[in-house]
Amino acid sequence: MLLDQINSTGDIKQIPQSKYPELAQEIRDFLIEKISVTGGHLASNLGAVELTMALHLALDLPKDKIIWDVGHQSYTHKILTGRKDKFDTLRQFGGLSGFPKRCESDTDVFDTGHSSTSISAGLGMVKARDLMGEDYAVVSVIGDGSLTGGLAYEALNNAAKLETNYIIILNDNEMSISESVGGMNKYLNSVRTAEGYLNLKEDVYAQLSSNHKVVNGIRRAKNSFKQLFVPGMVFENLGITYLGPVDGHNVAALERTIKEARKVKKAVMIHVMTKKGKGYEPAERHPARFHGTEPFLVENGIPRNPRTTANYQDIFSTVMCKLGARDDKVVAITAAMADGTGLKRFRNMYPDRFVDAGIAEEHAVSFAAGLAIGGYKPVFAVYSSFLQRAYDQILEDVCLQNLHVTFAIDRAGLVGSDGETHQGIFDISYLTSMPNMTVMAPKNKWELSDMLKFATCHNGPVAIRYPRGNAYDGLKEYRQEVELGKCEVIYEEKDVCLLALGSMVKIAESVRDKLKQNGINCTLVNARFAKPIDTDYIHMATGNHKLIVTMEENVAHGGFGELVRDYIDQNRLDTYVLSIAIGDEFVTHGNVDILRKELGIDADSVANKILMEIRR
Repeated sequence: MLLDQINSTGDIKQIPQSKYPELAQEIRDFLIEKISVTGGHLASNLGAVELTMALHLALDLPKDKIIWDVGHQSYTHKILTGRKDKFDTLRQFGGLSGFPKRCESDTDVFDTGHSSTSISAGLGMVKARDLMGEDYAVVSVIGDGSLTGGLAYEALNNAAKLETNYIIILNDNEMSISESVGGMNKYLNSVRTAEGYLNLKEDVYAQLSSNHKVVNGIRRAKNSFKQLFVPGMVFENLGITYLGPVDGHNVAALERTIKEARKVKKAVMIHVMTKKGKGYEPAERHPARFHGTEPFLVENGIPRNPRTTANYQDIFSTVMCKLGARDDKVVAITAAMADGTGLKRFRNMYPDRFVDAGIAEEHAVSFAAGLAIGGYKPVFAVYSSFLQRAYDQILEDVCLQNLHVTFAIDRAGLVGSDGETHQGIFDISYLTSMPNMTVMAPKNKWELSDMLKFATCHNGPVAIRYPRGNAYDGLKEYRQEVELGKCEVIYEEKDVCLLALGSMVKIAESVRDKLKQNGINCTLVNARFAKPIDTDYIHMATGNHKLIVTMEENVAHGGFGELVRDYIDQNRLDTYVLSIAIGDEFVTHGNVDILRKELGIDADSVANKILMEIRR
């Protein structure tokens, strides 16, 4: 096999050009085989195989630098840089990351995980290179989906001023996670069809490259041709040299174009056309489903362990459709995550009240604020780690004006395999610091439904955070009406009070059982609200509990536990608070159960901490 010859960076350059198609097929087979077992980002990686090969052939790694936007499409890059033997550990605790990581390889130059950052980072590296008087190439690879993010345009605005080489590769597969949306997608569609201009340009330049006078004349007139054949020419009009579209599955053409772009003393954009999921029929037909996939059967793409119970996204989807039917003021918003957040059904039922803002969380929040002022009830469904990008808009545009916007915060808490950039462990800390914001977390699927109904009736901003994965259906006999700032007492005894928030209620049940086995009386309370906290209950609980244990799947600093402890300290109440939360750290990738144990927030660890505290 050709892959056997590739064991370190640069080995691909020893492969004959005639063997490139065979190598590309071996890489695809390898990716399908490995990801079918571990899970991971499949469709995007299958589409970027030839592009990655061309980059490794055209560049001198690790001297030259590649920044992968988001980084979920970097698996082939990992294979070509000596990491293929680690793919059995992909996205597992202690194993290979699913994203670029500088600690893994000197060819990974920027840790990524969120979109639209690569051009800004690349510009910074270009500036550092030039200040140091060095001459290495800097290449940012960004998808058309990421080009819907505002940060990319801020960077393009600055890239236009460059008088030094910088290469931007636009990997255009007409998708982000779902299909790309918006004006830039429409513009790129027009470019994709502009073969007449592109062929003319390539042929003329190739034949007249030795005649500088003629070429310069053509350069002066080229804008007229572009306006004729390629409507808008946005990038060239900005001052960025545009090359393409190039067939993203033709290694030789890609390599040649990258080498030519390296000679230009300004910012160059190479527009590469690829097919998401290429080479694997199930992924080609369903690229969104195979964007980030669980383990699957290679022969048909069916999940190895199909879900038998509803997850929180299913519950959210069902409730949103019901709310949409009852109230025509309810509007659903997503940032390129209609499938992931569960809004696909709402989109199909109420297309006029569904908005996909693209990968543009800041815009989505301010847009929601405008909708609220206009008399509607926007619900913005977003992953916890992506909502961070819109901090200022939440604070200034929503909370400052006390607007009726609901934030449905998906993937809150530990999400597992995607690692540091995707763990939703900071939202409680920053959201509870905002005046007018209400922050809630359901203990089970029934309570998620009740909280969504509460939020659409509450006059002001509300954030509901819920975890990834199967929805907990226990404790369904406890379903008190949701009342602002009021907790729910599930079991009431004395001595120890477990005050658990959201996903930690299920764990608190197990903790209580372990404490009871040790003869310890234990109250279990579903906190429901991280803000406002139930000060009445806390005040009362301090009278008959020696220890209050707060439990949350969030960092400790600024979290729910700190709010409870601050209230008890400020009121000089005679009860000790033990805060169970995540420390001041970023959390790596791995199975969520393993991560909880490592972080000391699983049932066994929590019970042991409480027993140690009691026995002091």
